[in-house]
Amino acid sequence: MLSYLLRRLLHMIPLLVGITFLTFLIINLAPGDYFSNLRMNPSISPQLITALEHQFGYGDPLLLRYVKWLWRVVHLDLGMSVAYRVNVIDLIGARAVNTIILALASMLVTWTLAIPIGIFVALRPGSITDRFLSFLAFFGMSLPSFFLAFLLMYFALRSGWFPVGGSFSVTYDSLPFWGKLADRLRHLILPMIVLGVGGMASLMRLMRANILELLQADFVRTARAKGLAERVVIGKHVLRNALNPFVTLAGYELGSLLGGAALVEAVMNLQGLGTLMLDAVRSLDVYLVMGSVLIGSLLLLAGNLFADLALTLVDPRIDFTRLEGGR
Repeated sequence: MLSYLLRRLLHMIPLLVGITFLTFLIINLAPGDYFSNLRMNPSISPQLITALEHQFGYGDPLLLRYVKWLWRVVHLDLGMSVAYRVNVIDLIGARAVNTIILALASMLVTWTLAIPIGIFVALRPGSITDRFLSFLAFFGMSLPSFFLAFLLMYFALRSGWFPVGGSFSVTYDSLPFWGKLADRLRHLILPMIVLGVGGMASLMRLMRANILELLQADFVRTARAKGLAERVVIGKHVLRNALNPFVTLAGYELGSLLGGAALVEAVMNLQGLGTLMLDAVRSLDVYLVMGSVLIGSLLLLAGNLFADLALTLVDPRIDFTRLEGGR
């Protein structure tokens, strides 16, 4: 297991280098840069712009700039944001908390509801409940997230039950601990619903399909023929095998939720990594974009590695020496 873990960690290095280099190349191929807008401001002298370009290394060749950035990353320095004039790590750290809390809360609620509902309808195929919940699942999967976000914001505005946008209230700092927690939760409810609806629908359908397929498997027929109770057949044989794909899927789910959170944050005015990344791309703040892409890629790769390791707990038959082409 240790050798497999080390091999996976080593494989991450060229992947991260390739992802960040392509990102750096693409954003620098875009017409103009952050200082192009400054040059259009007559109140800013050309000498000041030239000094800023020299300070942030914009005068160096493209490959040299990337190598310098990569060298700073090795020393845990993601560079300086041109737009905010602060360290990228500090800027991302201040915003990452909101996005990670939103993504994890949405993932927890989604999986807690989707898997039991999928099991419930799979054991009652063709029933009215199955048809009704399947219809809701298809409807949830087809509903665009941004449209649902607008609908929920309109509902919050008309009802006054939930805050309209934002990550916390203006009086957040003056609240006690439990008041801050309650305020955060109130602001999380609507974004969590937006992120969770589509994911819960697809997970429910996947669980239903897995169980229905496994119920027709030979080992299930054998277990029933031996006289095992139905609850033992379902709980020990069917569910255990049906959960295997979900463990692997969990690693990808975190990365996709972080990506989906960007759209929700932009629509609902949440102060997270999504809006930060959007502003960075609009202003061509290269080092902030690079830092955001690097953190997102690390989370996705770490999630996949964690899912592969967790899969061995669900299915002990998995041999690490055969994974990733190992011997």
